[in-house]
Amino acid sequence: MKGLLHHVEMNVSNLEKTIAFWGWLLEELGYQPYQSWEKGKSWKLGDTYIVFVQTEDRFLDVPYHRSRVGLNHLAFHADSKQHVDEITNQLKQNGVSILYQDRHPYAGGESHYAVYFEDPDRIKVEIVAPDHP
Repeated sequence: MKGLLHHVEMNVSNLEKTIAFWGWLLEELGYQPYQSWEKGKSWKLGDTYIVFVQTEDRFLDVPYHRSRVGLNHLAFHADSKQHVDEITNQLKQNGVSILYQDRHPYAGGESHYAVYFEDPDRIKVEIVAPDHP
């Protein structure tokens, strides 16, 4: 287990919107609801969990931007190219804009099959198909 990611905790501007956005996606990727309290919620897969916490009002004055110092994006494995396509379709049905549409699903290169999009706080998310066909 040494060196494996234990958990990621993200502060969010609107916990309710974040839970609605991330809940179905993480569960589609195999995560299960893990912890829940008034100001946060988490999902777990194996020994790794992802936590979302409501940001205090006094810190909401500067919004997140992935080009600033800090997190650029989160990338998750998909089961297959078909799984990436299914998630892409669900995202579109939920009104989520796909990033790099002119190059989708090869925005990461001709051998990198993935979908890129943003969560409600504009945190970029990537779902990647396995390297093999």
